[in-house]
Amino acid sequence: MKTVLLNIVAIYRRELLSYFTSPFAYTIAAVFWLISGFLFTATLDGVIANAAQYDQATASGINTAPVDIPYEFIRLLLGVIGSLSLFVLPMLSMGLYAEERKRGTLELLATSPLTNWSVAVGKLLGVMTFFFTMSLPLLLYEAIALANLNPPIQISVLLLGHAGLLLLAGAVLSLGMFMSSLTDSTIVAAILTFALVLALWVVDLIAQNFGGVVGNAIGHLSLLKHYTNLIQGIVDTSSLVVFASYILLGIFLTAQSIDTFRFQRS
Repeated sequence: MKTVLLNIVAIYRRELLSYFTSPFAYTIAAVFWLISGFLFTATLDGVIANAAQYDQATASGINTAPVDIPYEFIRLLLGVIGSLSLFVLPMLSMGLYAEERKRGTLELLATSPLTNWSVAVGKLLGVMTFFFTMSLPLLLYEAIALANLNPPIQISVLLLGHAGLLLLAGAVLSLGMFMSSLTDSTIVAAILTFALVLALWVVDLIAQNFGGVVGNAIGHLSLLKHYTNLIQGIVDTSSLVVFASYILLGIFLTAQSIDTFRFQRS
């Protein structure tokens, strides 16, 4: 067990270092920060405008349903950031194994004493850490914007929303890692990952055409449905199970893919 953990840590450090020394990774981070900053400002302006309209309606004697402005801000912001992540995450995962194939190092990796599971887990943890680092400025912006609220917002709501974003990232990156193990083209890996994740994002809409037990079963596969639960502050065990299942499925399929590659080479 200790040897497995040491192998995972070694792969994790190697993968994380490759991201923090890659100009392409910094380019992705810069684009993510630029767009997320714009979305943050636009969402905040929109929420402030809605709050002003609510105050005017209340002052005019119009009965309107109360609105939790900070909660709406977090929900709307993390909703659009989740959609943005669908484009960013495939670009982060596309080179996890495709680059190894292209450089010819995948054969060495597949025939090394390291288990395929250890390599897959280490690679996934590395890219998830890089994405978490990318999302930290966003969390800082939110903390500054909500710092002077009275009464203060529950920190658990903010943390749960970002935990949902990290779980979404883990599921997408894990599936993207599997796609990357199937090809030596990073572009193909990114396209395949985006197509798969997009299907899982909107599968809830497809499920509505079936209805009944079949529709519920298909709809339960939706990433959007479970991500929405978490950013709304709903701790749903089924959502946590679904995200964990996607992460483990991606790792399992990746390990099997490398096993197949090893068998072909032997």
